[in-house]
Amino acid sequence: MLRRQTAIALAIAIVFGLVAVYLANTYLLASQRNAALGGTTPVAVATGPLTYGTELTADKIRFADYPNSALPPGSFHALNEILPPGQKRVVLADMQPNEPILPAKISAPGQGASIAALLPAGMRATSVRINDVSGVAGFIQPNDSVDILITRSIAGRDDPVTDVLMQNVRVLAIGQDAKGADGKPIQGKTATLLVDQVGAQKLALGQQVGTLSLVLRKPGDQTNPVVETVSLNDLRDSLYGGVHYPAASVGSYGGGLGGAISGAMQKSAAQIASSRRAVSSRTKKAAPAKPKGDDIQVYRGTKGDNYTVGG
Repeated sequence: MLRRQTAIALAIAIVFGLVAVYLANTYLLASQRNAALGGTTPVAVATGPLTYGTELTADKIRFADYPNSALPPGSFHALNEILPPGQKRVVLADMQPNEPILPAKISAPGQGASIAALLPAGMRATSVRINDVSGVAGFIQPNDSVDILITRSIAGRDDPVTDVLMQNVRVLAIGQDAKGADGKPIQGKTATLLVDQVGAQKLALGQQVGTLSLVLRKPGDQTNPVVETVSLNDLRDSLYGGVHYPAASVGSYGGGLGGAISGAMQKSAAQIASSRRAVSSRTKKAAPAKPKGDDIQVYRGTKGDNYTVGG
């Protein structure tokens, strides 16, 4: 009997011991995890402003302690990670002081600056010809947004028209300048634009069939208004003469405001001409013929007189 009680007590002690060990391990692991999450890790950040094309050197990098729970994805934690021995890296995106240096903002080890590295997935960079007028006198800077107009001739029309080809397009570079950091006008013969594949095709075709012009947009403006085709008929104020012309096309005179104006004017002219023809036809109708009466000759002596009776 004593042996049985001893065995039961020993078994209970073993069970409690195992439970105690499990709880202790769980507590220790949780403490270690919390300590790791609550700790910090050094992250490479910029010591000062870094602009596109700047070579990244050790004096432009410092390490700041970041909470382990808020580490930027892809961040560098040692100098040899960000600057391998014998290989240089170049800044591809502007950075501010104390901003984390991430792989997407710098070139690959040993490579120089390239606009291609800045292109988002699925986007293309293409250049168009500009001059002092089409380039807004050089006041368009890299990273500005522009609308692109095209002026061309259309088959079946004698006058040229201007359409909005694309809206809210980002400018990557003017000429060979992709910085534009000083804010001064940049005189260039080309503008490099960020577009998708179809946009690149439109720009290539547009340069062949017409003249392209850039229109500078307000920074951050994301509104794209409804656009109209503008022709020679539209070279007047939209409320010219106090009459507001509709924006929709009229008949087969063409689309846009110009077509509406042409259609309205030609319809009015046709109505006036029709009214004039009707008045003229009424005035030109001959008066009804007067009925012809009977002639009677009366003699008085030797003298005869003629009289008309009736009519």
